[in-house]
Amino acid sequence: MKSCDVLIIGGGGAGLTAAIYTSRANLKTMVMEREISGGQIATTDMVANYPGFPDGVLGPDWSQKCEQQAKNFGTEFIQGEAVKIERKGKMLVCQTAQDPIEAKTIILASGASFRKLGIPGEKEMTGRGVSYCATCDGAFFKNKDVVVVGGGDSACQEGEFLTRFVNKLDIVHRRDKLRASYALQQTVEKNKKIGFIWDTVVTEIKGEGKVQSVVTKNTKTDEEKEVETDGVFIYIGHDPCSEYVKGFVDMDDHGYVLTDAKLHTSQEGVFACGEIRQGAVRQLVSCCGEGCAAALEAIGYLNE
Repeated sequence: MKSCDVLIIGGGGAGLTAAIYTSRANLKTMVMEREISGGQIATTDMVANYPGFPDGVLGPDWSQKCEQQAKNFGTEFIQGEAVKIERKGKMLVCQTAQDPIEAKTIILASGASFRKLGIPGEKEMTGRGVSYCATCDGAFFKNKDVVVVGGGDSACQEGEFLTRFVNKLDIVHRRDKLRASYALQQTVEKNKKIGFIWDTVVTEIKGEGKVQSVVTKNTKTDEEKEVETDGVFIYIGHDPCSEYVKGFVDMDDHGYVLTDAKLHTSQEGVFACGEIRQGAVRQLVSCCGEGCAAALEAIGYLNE
Protein backbone atom coordinates (compact mmCIF):
# COMPACT_ATOMS: atom_id res chain seq x y z
CA MET A 1 0.00 0.00 0.00
CA LYS A 2 1.28 3.44 -0.94
CA SER A 3 1.51 5.86 1.95
CA CYS A 4 1.82 9.63 2.31
CA ASP A 5 1.30 12.51 4.69
CA VAL A 6 -1.17 14.33 2.44
CA LEU A 7 -3.30 12.81 -0.29
CA ILE A 8 -4.91 15.38 -2.58
CA ILE A 9 -7.75 14.00 -4.68
CA GLY A 10 -8.03 16.13 -7.80
CA GLY A 11 -5.42 18.01 -9.79
CA GLY A 12 -7.28 21.17 -10.77
CA GLY A 13 -6.44 24.66 -9.58
CA ALA A 14 -7.36 23.91 -5.96
CA GLY A 15 -5.49 20.61 -5.83
CA LEU A 16 -2.36 21.88 -7.55
CA THR A 17 -2.14 24.89 -5.24
CA ALA A 18 -2.63 22.70 -2.17
CA ALA A 19 0.15 20.40 -3.41
CA ILE A 20 2.58 23.28 -3.81
CA TYR A 21 2.00 24.33 -0.21
CA THR A 22 2.05 20.91 1.47
CA SER A 23 5.06 19.58 -0.44
CA ARG A 24 6.93 22.83 0.19
CA ALA A 25 6.24 22.22 3.89
CA ASN A 26 8.25 18.99 3.51
CA LEU A 27 5.20 16.75 3.75
CA LYS A 28 5.05 13.69 1.53
CA THR A 29 2.31 14.71 -0.88
CA MET A 30 0.47 12.73 -3.53
CA VAL A 31 -1.99 14.14 -6.05
CA MET A 32 -4.41 11.69 -7.63
CA GLU A 33 -6.07 12.88 -10.84
CA ARG A 34 -8.25 10.75 -13.09
CA GLU A 35 -7.68 12.85 -16.21
CA ILE A 36 -5.08 15.59 -16.74
CA SER A 37 -3.58 18.10 -14.32
CA GLY A 38 -5.38 21.41 -14.36
CA GLY A 39 -8.88 19.97 -14.57
CA GLN A 40 -11.27 22.15 -16.54
CA ILE A 41 -8.66 24.92 -16.81
CA ALA A 42 -6.45 22.58 -18.84
CA THR A 43 -9.17 22.55 -21.52
CA THR A 44 -9.78 26.30 -21.40
CA ASP A 45 -8.20 28.28 -24.21
CA MET A 46 -7.60 31.64 -22.56
CA VAL A 47 -7.91 32.64 -18.89
CA ALA A 48 -8.31 36.40 -18.99
CA ASN A 49 -9.07 37.18 -15.34
CA TYR A 50 -6.27 35.47 -13.42
CA PRO A 51 -4.23 38.14 -11.56
CA GLY A 52 -0.75 38.85 -12.84
CA PHE A 53 -1.42 38.06 -16.50
CA PRO A 54 -2.59 41.30 -18.15
CA ASP A 55 -2.71 39.63 -21.57
CA GLY A 56 -4.32 36.45 -20.23
CA VAL A 57 -2.79 33.00 -19.91
CA LEU A 58 -3.50 29.81 -21.83
CA GLY A 59 -5.22 27.23 -19.63
CA PRO A 60 -2.93 24.32 -20.62
CA ASP A 61 0.20 26.44 -20.03
CA TRP A 62 -0.96 27.52 -16.60
CA SER A 63 -1.78 23.91 -15.66
CA GLN A 64 1.57 22.54 -16.80
CA LYS A 65 3.52 25.19 -14.93
CA CYS A 66 1.60 24.56 -11.71
CA GLU A 67 2.15 20.82 -12.00
CA GLN A 68 5.87 21.35 -12.55
CA GLN A 69 6.04 23.75 -9.60
CA ALA A 70 4.47 21.11 -7.34
CA LYS A 71 6.84 18.45 -8.68
CA ASN A 72 9.80 20.71 -7.98
CA PHE A 73 8.85 20.61 -4.29
CA GLY A 74 8.49 16.82 -4.36
CA THR A 75 4.82 16.15 -5.12
CA GLU A 76 4.11 12.74 -6.61
CA PHE A 77 1.35 12.60 -9.24
CA ILE A 78 -0.76 9.47 -9.64
CA GLN A 79 -3.17 8.71 -12.48
CA GLY A 80 -6.25 7.14 -10.97
CA GLU A 81 -9.73 7.60 -9.55
CA ALA A 82 -10.90 7.48 -5.95
CA VAL A 83 -13.59 4.89 -5.27
CA LYS A 84 -14.07 5.11 -1.51
CA ILE A 85 -12.45 6.59 1.58
CA GLU A 86 -12.36 4.76 4.89
CA ARG A 87 -10.85 5.45 8.27
CA LYS A 88 -8.57 2.81 9.76
CA GLY A 89 -7.47 3.93 13.18
CA LYS A 90 -5.73 7.28 12.84
CA MET A 91 -5.07 6.72 9.15
CA LEU A 92 -7.28 7.33 6.13
CA VAL A 93 -7.38 4.83 3.28
CA CYS A 94 -8.44 5.77 -0.23
CA GLN A 95 -9.61 2.80 -2.26
CA THR A 96 -8.93 3.08 -5.99
CA ALA A 97 -9.31 0.89 -9.04
CA GLN A 98 -5.62 0.06 -8.52
CA ASP A 99 -3.77 -0.09 -5.21
CA PRO A 100 -5.19 1.63 -2.10
CA ILE A 101 -3.43 4.70 -0.72
CA GLU A 102 -2.94 5.37 2.98
CA ALA A 103 -2.70 8.97 4.18
CA LYS A 104 -2.53 10.90 7.42
CA THR A 105 -4.77 13.59 5.97
CA ILE A 106 -6.78 14.03 2.77
CA ILE A 107 -7.73 17.12 0.81
CA LEU A 108 -10.80 16.70 -1.41
CA ALA A 109 -10.29 18.77 -4.54
CA SER A 110 -11.95 16.69 -7.25
CA GLY A 111 -14.15 19.53 -8.45
CA ALA A 112 -17.26 19.09 -10.54
CA SER A 113 -18.07 17.59 -13.93
CA PHE A 114 -20.11 18.90 -16.83
CA ARG A 115 -23.85 18.39 -16.37
CA LYS A 116 -25.65 16.47 -19.09
CA LEU A 117 -28.99 17.36 -20.66
CA GLY A 118 -30.16 13.76 -20.37
CA ILE A 119 -32.08 13.85 -23.65
CA PRO A 120 -32.36 11.34 -26.50
CA GLY A 121 -29.35 11.39 -28.78
CA GLU A 122 -26.97 13.12 -26.35
CA LYS A 123 -25.07 10.04 -25.26
CA GLU A 124 -25.13 8.45 -28.71
CA MET A 125 -23.79 11.59 -30.39
CA THR A 126 -21.13 12.49 -27.83
CA GLY A 127 -17.90 12.70 -29.80
CA ARG A 128 -19.93 12.77 -33.02
CA GLY A 129 -21.00 16.37 -32.82
CA VAL A 130 -21.96 16.66 -29.15
CA SER A 131 -19.23 18.22 -27.02
CA TYR A 132 -18.69 19.82 -23.62
CA CYS A 133 -15.35 21.43 -24.51
CA ALA A 134 -14.99 24.06 -27.21
CA THR A 135 -11.22 24.26 -26.92
CA CYS A 136 -10.99 20.49 -27.37
CA ASP A 137 -13.31 20.18 -30.35
CA GLY A 138 -13.84 23.63 -31.84
CA ALA A 139 -11.40 23.13 -34.70
CA PHE A 140 -13.49 20.22 -36.00
CA PHE A 141 -16.33 22.65 -36.79
CA LYS A 142 -14.54 25.04 -39.11
CA ASN A 143 -17.05 26.86 -41.36
CA LYS A 144 -19.95 24.89 -39.86
CA ASP A 145 -23.07 25.86 -37.89
CA VAL A 146 -23.32 24.91 -34.23
CA VAL A 147 -25.63 25.30 -31.24
CA VAL A 148 -24.51 26.22 -27.74
CA VAL A 149 -26.89 25.25 -24.93
CA GLY A 150 -26.76 27.42 -21.82
CA GLY A 151 -26.71 31.06 -20.78
CA GLY A 152 -24.03 31.43 -18.13
CA ASP A 153 -20.36 32.41 -18.19
CA SER A 154 -19.19 29.08 -19.61
CA ALA A 155 -21.69 29.13 -22.47
CA CYS A 156 -20.67 32.66 -23.43
CA GLN A 157 -16.91 32.12 -23.03
CA GLU A 158 -16.91 28.91 -25.02
CA GLY A 159 -19.33 30.33 -27.56
CA GLU A 160 -17.06 33.30 -28.15
CA PHE A 161 -14.13 30.93 -28.63
CA LEU A 162 -16.07 28.82 -31.14
CA THR A 163 -16.62 31.83 -33.39
CA ARG A 164 -12.95 31.54 -34.37
CA PHE A 165 -13.92 28.46 -36.33
CA VAL A 166 -17.65 28.26 -37.03
CA ASN A 167 -19.72 29.93 -39.68
CA LYS A 168 -22.67 30.61 -37.37
CA LEU A 169 -23.55 29.90 -33.75
CA ASP A 170 -26.88 30.01 -31.92
CA ILE A 171 -27.03 30.19 -28.13
CA VAL A 172 -30.14 28.34 -26.91
CA HIS A 173 -31.25 29.50 -23.47
CA ARG A 174 -34.29 28.57 -21.41
CA ARG A 175 -34.78 32.14 -20.23
CA ASP A 176 -35.20 35.47 -22.03
CA LYS A 177 -31.83 36.86 -20.98
CA LEU A 178 -28.34 35.56 -20.27
CA ARG A 179 -27.06 34.75 -16.78
CA ALA A 180 -23.44 35.50 -17.67
CA SER A 181 -21.47 38.44 -16.30
CA TYR A 182 -22.20 41.81 -17.87
CA ALA A 183 -18.85 41.92 -19.67
CA LEU A 184 -19.42 38.54 -21.29
CA GLN A 185 -22.96 39.46 -22.28
CA GLN A 186 -21.64 42.56 -24.02
CA THR A 187 -19.00 40.53 -25.83
CA VAL A 188 -21.31 37.87 -27.25
CA GLU A 189 -24.08 40.31 -28.12
CA LYS A 190 -21.64 42.28 -30.27
CA ASN A 191 -20.37 39.20 -32.08
CA LYS A 192 -22.03 39.04 -35.51
CA LYS A 193 -21.58 35.27 -35.72
CA ILE A 194 -23.69 34.68 -32.61
CA GLY A 195 -27.49 34.50 -32.58
CA PHE A 196 -29.89 33.75 -29.72
CA ILE A 197 -32.86 31.44 -29.35
CA TRP A 198 -34.61 32.61 -26.17
CA ASP A 199 -37.07 30.81 -23.87
CA THR A 200 -36.12 27.50 -25.43
CA VAL A 201 -34.77 24.09 -24.43
CA VAL A 202 -33.27 21.32 -26.54
CA THR A 203 -35.31 18.12 -26.19
CA GLU A 204 -33.56 15.81 -28.65
CA ILE A 205 -30.38 15.55 -30.70
CA LYS A 206 -30.77 13.83 -34.05
CA GLY A 207 -28.47 12.44 -36.70
CA GLU A 208 -27.13 9.37 -38.41
CA GLY A 209 -23.51 8.82 -37.45
CA LYS A 210 -23.12 12.51 -36.61
CA VAL A 211 -25.24 15.41 -35.38
CA GLN A 212 -27.55 16.78 -38.04
CA SER A 213 -30.24 18.63 -36.08
CA VAL A 214 -31.75 19.38 -32.68
CA VAL A 215 -35.38 19.48 -31.61
CA THR A 216 -36.21 22.58 -29.56
CA LYS A 217 -39.23 23.49 -27.45
CA ASN A 218 -40.32 26.96 -26.46
CA THR A 219 -40.78 27.12 -22.68
CA LYS A 220 -43.67 29.61 -22.97
CA THR A 221 -45.63 28.38 -25.98
CA ASP A 222 -44.57 24.68 -26.09
CA GLU A 223 -43.92 25.14 -29.82
CA GLU A 224 -41.44 22.59 -31.16
CA LYS A 225 -39.00 23.12 -34.01
CA GLU A 226 -36.25 21.11 -35.64
CA VAL A 227 -33.09 23.15 -36.15
CA GLU A 228 -30.38 21.93 -38.49
CA THR A 229 -26.90 22.06 -36.99
CA ASP A 230 -23.51 20.37 -37.28
CA GLY A 231 -22.71 20.39 -33.57
CA VAL A 232 -24.07 20.87 -30.07
CA PHE A 233 -21.93 22.31 -27.27
CA ILE A 234 -23.53 21.92 -23.83
CA TYR A 235 -22.83 24.25 -20.87
CA ILE A 236 -25.64 23.96 -18.32
CA GLY A 237 -23.71 23.66 -15.11
CA HIS A 238 -21.78 21.09 -13.16
CA ASP A 239 -22.28 18.19 -10.76
CA PRO A 240 -19.79 17.64 -7.92
CA CYS A 241 -17.39 14.71 -8.28
CA SER A 242 -18.10 13.50 -4.77
CA GLU A 243 -19.58 10.02 -5.16
CA TYR A 244 -16.50 8.45 -3.53
CA VAL A 245 -17.12 10.26 -0.22
CA LYS A 246 -20.90 9.77 -0.12
CA GLY A 247 -21.77 8.61 3.40
CA PHE A 248 -18.28 9.44 4.66
CA VAL A 249 -18.48 13.23 4.91
CA ASP A 250 -21.53 15.45 5.24
CA MET A 251 -22.98 16.81 1.98
CA ASP A 252 -25.88 18.95 0.85
CA ASP A 253 -28.78 17.62 -1.22
CA HIS A 254 -26.84 18.19 -4.44
CA GLY A 255 -23.77 16.24 -3.38
CA TYR A 256 -21.54 19.20 -2.56
CA VAL A 257 -19.29 18.64 0.44
CA LEU A 258 -20.07 20.71 3.53
CA THR A 259 -17.21 22.46 5.30
CA ASP A 260 -16.75 24.99 8.05
CA ALA A 261 -15.11 28.38 7.51
CA LYS A 262 -11.67 26.77 7.66
CA LEU A 263 -12.52 24.10 5.04
CA HIS A 264 -12.74 21.25 7.56
CA THR A 265 -15.25 18.55 6.62
CA SER A 266 -17.24 16.51 9.13
CA GLN A 267 -14.36 14.00 9.23
CA GLU A 268 -11.26 14.82 11.24
CA GLY A 269 -8.23 15.26 9.02
CA VAL A 270 -10.28 15.59 5.84
CA PHE A 271 -10.52 18.98 4.14
CA ALA A 272 -12.30 20.15 0.99
CA CYS A 273 -11.58 22.98 -1.42
CA GLY A 274 -12.66 24.19 -4.82
CA GLU A 275 -15.79 23.25 -6.73
CA ILE A 276 -16.52 20.05 -4.78
CA ARG A 277 -17.36 22.26 -1.79
CA GLN A 278 -20.72 23.86 -1.12
CA GLY A 279 -20.51 27.61 -1.54
CA ALA A 280 -17.36 27.62 -3.63
CA VAL A 281 -17.01 30.38 -6.22
CA ARG A 282 -16.46 28.86 -9.66
CA GLN A 283 -13.36 30.87 -10.53
CA LEU A 284 -9.77 29.74 -10.87
CA VAL A 285 -8.40 32.36 -8.51
CA SER A 286 -10.85 31.44 -5.73
CA CYS A 287 -10.15 27.72 -6.16
CA CYS A 288 -6.43 28.41 -5.81
CA GLY A 289 -7.09 30.44 -2.68
CA GLU A 290 -9.11 27.61 -1.17
CA GLY A 291 -6.38 25.14 -2.10
CA CYS A 292 -3.89 27.27 -0.20
CA ALA A 293 -6.22 27.53 2.83
CA ALA A 294 -6.95 23.79 2.89
CA ALA A 295 -3.23 23.01 2.65
CA LEU A 296 -2.41 25.31 5.57
CA GLU A 297 -5.12 23.66 7.65
CA ALA A 298 -3.76 20.21 6.76
CA ILE A 299 -0.24 21.32 7.70
CA GLY A 300 -1.51 22.65 11.03
CA TYR A 301 -3.45 19.43 11.67
CA LEU A 302 -0.35 17.30 11.12
CA ASN A 303 1.81 19.56 13.23
CA GLU A 304 -0.57 19.05 16.12
